[in-house]
Amino acid sequence: MPVVAALVGWLTNWLAIQMSFYPVQFIGIGVVGWQGVIPRKAEKMAHICIDRTLQRFGDLNSVYQKLEPQRIVQQVVAQVTPRMDEYIDEVMYEVQPVLWDNLPLFVRARIYQWARQQLPSRIEELVEDFGDDLDELVDLKALLSRELRNHPDLMNRIFQQAGSVELQSVINRGALIGGILGAMLAPLWVMYPEPWALPLGGFLIGFATNWFAINLIFSPLKPRRLLFWKIQGLFLRRQDEISDIWARLVADELITVEKVADAMINGNQGARTRAILQKHLRPMLDDSVVMKLAAQVSVGMTGYTDLKRAMNEKAVNATRDVFSDPTFNKERAPVVAGVLSGQMKALRPDEFQDILRPAFREEELQLMVVGGVFGALAGLVQFVAVSQLSMPVLGF
Repeated sequence: MPVVAALVGWLTNWLAIQMSFYPVQFIGIGVVGWQGVIPRKAEKMAHICIDRTLQRFGDLNSVYQKLEPQRIVQQVVAQVTPRMDEYIDEVMYEVQPVLWDNLPLFVRARIYQWARQQLPSRIEELVEDFGDDLDELVDLKALLSRELRNHPDLMNRIFQQAGSVELQSVINRGALIGGILGAMLAPLWVMYPEPWALPLGGFLIGFATNWFAINLIFSPLKPRRLLFWKIQGLFLRRQDEISDIWARLVADELITVEKVADAMINGNQGARTRAILQKHLRPMLDDSVVMKLAAQVSVGMTGYTDLKRAMNEKAVNATRDVFSDPTFNKERAPVVAGVLSGQMKALRPDEFQDILRPAFREEELQLMVVGGVFGALAGLVQFVAVSQLSMPVLGF
């Protein structure tokens, strides 16, 4: 009986872990079905994590300062300068192709040179302007929600990598706890060999081992000494290591420079982002030879408006190109990870627990009941087996 109970404890804890992660997408009809707890609650957990870390740190603007804005300026200038001639050609052929074709080459060369000279100062002002308003330009929660909806397995991978040791420990301890409970059930079965005893005992063992499994992850909050052992919630015990892993994966896959830039351009405040771009590009147009020539051959303000629109769109496209550079994203990711990790490590145990526990708390009872049902089935099978083995003896 203790052996079977140990197997039930191991199996139900394994099942509880699997049900936490899978299926990634909802499987069922209507409201009847199941989706892994973590994929279903991924947005909620990510929002809590960001709230906890940024609330302590300040805001997204403060994180931006850690990214070293001057390094961003250098990246933009380094990426755009070699293509400046190409960008100007594309804009002018779109707006004033006849004029551009008929300009002498030395005039074009002066225009290219003038634009390259203007670029660093304009980009520096632009980056500074974005940094001041970044918290308003980027809805970080909306960004996380979009990414997690598009990649529901992301949070699974984060949890599996960050907590692989703890999750396996929970499964193994389920066998130990189940074995102990089975040893306690054996004398009761001898005293009361009723048909319902083993299924009921199996239900209680399955329910209890899942209860233990969930609480082993999160409790106790602070280290406590029990005889020779110091015990603490498995995730809480490795808060520093888990914070490093969690922050690295979030920075590599969720809050990248490329995705933040995309959120600025295509998010709810995209129009405002374009307006800031235009504000810093307008002096380049107003002071340039290109603008004066375009104005001479334009009808009214049409040429000026078209040129502004074309330059603005080209700037948006150039921004996408610059921040989609994998090398730059990889280089900046450790900075973001360092910020998140540092703040997660600084959380109190109850705050760190609150990143994960609220999402699980809503599903705990279901996981425990499922464990109990499997335990009851195992108890029923054991009762039938015991009854079959006892029949020859009773017949004798």
